[in-house]
Amino acid sequence: MADENTNPEQPIAAEHPQGGEPQEAREGRGRGGRGRGDRGERGGRGRRDDRRGNRNEEDGGEELIEKLVHINRVSKTVKGGKRFGFAALVVVGDGKGRVGFGHAKAREVPEAITKATASAKKKMVRVPLKEGRTLHHDGKGRFGAGKVNVRTAPAGTGIIAGGPMRAVFESLGVADVVTKSVGTSNPYNMIRATFDALTNQTSPKSVAQRRGKKVADLLGRGGASEAEAEAAAEAIVE
Repeated sequence: MADENTNPEQPIAAEHPQGGEPQEAREGRGRGGRGRGDRGERGGRGRRDDRRGNRNEEDGGEELIEKLVHINRVSKTVKGGKRFGFAALVVVGDGKGRVGFGHAKAREVPEAITKATASAKKKMVRVPLKEGRTLHHDGKGRFGAGKVNVRTAPAGTGIIAGGPMRAVFESLGVADVVTKSVGTSNPYNMIRATFDALTNQTSPKSVAQRRGKKVADLLGRGGASEAEAEAAAEAIVE
């Protein structure tokens, strides 16, 4: 009879003296399990937002033209044998007068292309263009055994170039140009020789500023009348 009159809730209260809450739940909450979970979720979302923001900042800028010029399989001799990888040569431009090139190595082709593209974006240079379609004047470039000649061309000529040089001018935004490569067909030397020729390009506006004159004064020295020189000076677009 004493056992039947015993309150069945008493053993539960004795087992869980703090209002019947399981001990595992109290220990988990005391160790900060729930707090760590909340902080971890908030921290994870913050990191994803940061990464997403950086990526959007890069992608939200100007659109760039990326051209893969050359892929080469390379190897490195180590103690256990040979370690193979890939080297990529990439040209990047905005099609409006800015262009750059980069090369990088990696164990996989996509990673090598990504690294080369990032390197090219950091080394972009601006080249003045005549009417936004061709070069202002002829030029020569050289690097190692590579020699290139670049010439301005009238509208409708197109890009008369091959291999790596074509990739450079297409990324630069040039529509009419005549080029010739002499000496080597190595794409690395051809690219560097082409950039040597492009970095030596000048525009009438920059020459006039350097000499303290007007653009019309420089254009009028070729026998053109003053009115023609003024019109040509106004039509110049870098």
